[in-house]
Amino acid sequence: MREPAGGRRAGVLIPLFSCPGTTSWGIGDIGDLAPAAAWLAAAGQRALQLLPINEMAPGQQSPYSAISAMAIDPLFINLLSVPEFPGEESLSNTDRALLTHVRQSRTVEYAPVRHLKRGALRVAFDRFVEAEWRRDTNRSRALKDFLAEQAWWIDDYALFRAIHAHEGERPWTEWPEPLQRRDTAALADARRELASEVLFYQYLQWLAHTQWRLARERVHGVALLGDLPFMVDHDSADVWARQDQFRLDASVGAPPDAFSATGQDWGMHVYRWDTLARDDFAWLRERARRSAELYDGFRIDHLVGFYRTYGRPRDGGEPFFTPADESDQLALGERVLAVFRESGTDVIAEDLGIVPDFIRASMSRLGMPGFCVLRWERLWHTEGQPFRDPSEYPVRSVAASGTHDTETMAVWWETATDRERRQVADLPTIRRVAGDVSEMTRGAYSPAVRDVLLEALLASGSELTLLPVQDICGWRDRINVPATVTDHNWTFRLPWPVDRLDEIPEARERQARLRAWSQKHGRI
Repeated sequence: MREPAGGRRAGVLIPLFSCPGTTSWGIGDIGDLAPAAAWLAAAGQRALQLLPINEMAPGQQSPYSAISAMAIDPLFINLLSVPEFPGEESLSNTDRALLTHVRQSRTVEYAPVRHLKRGALRVAFDRFVEAEWRRDTNRSRALKDFLAEQAWWIDDYALFRAIHAHEGERPWTEWPEPLQRRDTAALADARRELASEVLFYQYLQWLAHTQWRLARERVHGVALLGDLPFMVDHDSADVWARQDQFRLDASVGAPPDAFSATGQDWGMHVYRWDTLARDDFAWLRERARRSAELYDGFRIDHLVGFYRTYGRPRDGGEPFFTPADESDQLALGERVLAVFRESGTDVIAEDLGIVPDFIRASMSRLGMPGFCVLRWERLWHTEGQPFRDPSEYPVRSVAASGTHDTETMAVWWETATDRERRQVADLPTIRRVAGDVSEMTRGAYSPAVRDVLLEALLASGSELTLLPVQDICGWRDRINVPATVTDHNWTFRLPWPVDRLDEIPEARERQARLRAWSQKHGRI
């Protein structure tokens, strides 16, 4: 049983794709949650922060480019736990060699992993249909019960996914016109003609659901924190099913900020907030409901976008904010936050980048925890822009050394100016933790410097501390470089199998340190 939220606690950010075990297929999967949580629990960590696990659009490897806001990516299905899968020995010689390759790779190689898993899951599905579905067994009835329970999202999703595959994975905007506009007769014909494919995608989601539910019972009391993305891909089941709720002539992004001097264009459609409001934000409420089913709490990605969305017309026109007026932005943001909180689970907000003062004030008034990232927690309006002492971080906040979008703490420290390093070294919490701060001003990122910075965050005033796993170990590998699309983004893997962490001296040492710090600073 997971501990209730509240009180001082600590956790670690590890994307699920980053922590494969010895028998995983080149990517972390649902079966790897239990060993990851076991290591965290022994380290005194009470939360595991994940990145989105939604199904990614074909050819994508960003978890923020989802083809569905509800579906779990089949990449995360653990094949060894699928009763219908006949085993690795059923693979061809070529695929067995490919499986060996992706297991040994230093990074996640999405294309071959997707090829292998899709082929294996297709074999499993065919065996399921023959042995279970056609015979109306208990197992087939369990799938039917799942489909009835999840009909509110899976009906549209599975039909969309089947048509998408039938159309050669072309975007829905390139499908035959009746399917694009969701003509009733055309949808009925597609559902009948593609019945087997529809069932295939339903079967995959049932497998993922069953495995996820079991995994949550085996996480040693560690709370699973999810991530609710601001948007889904323009080529998604959600946009297709709710076309009137999106501006298809504009794309959403972010204005110039610390991540990008020119701003960001994410290529996803802009919300029609007036239309969503007339529907009482039903889709956002459904997304929160789904997140509450999967997680013990979730992080709202790009919180500022739910107050005011930054859009760029696709014809090259001037960027804009919607809503345009501050009073409307405030009303919208607070209404959306209320919708998310109605899910009944813990909610925290990613409030980084350019966040207007009125949004900060709104968050404070609502008691919404935001992020305090050490490198950006500064007194920006004070001469010299000194860093804020971690002891002064608000109780209702999340202290962090970085996020999935930032360079690692090691790289930040090595590229900081001498003046910035001296400012950090002069912070009262740093002096209290370090004792001797002379090494903090030498420029090198040593294990001693790493540990002082980590302990200072665990000693902070924030109720929750979330540390990226790379920063805990002092690694320089980053997860993502914002405003870029490269083969390297989202491919980070732990250097050790997650089910063998107890055999790795460095992992055991980090575990012991985390537990000691968490105990010392009242987080256990």
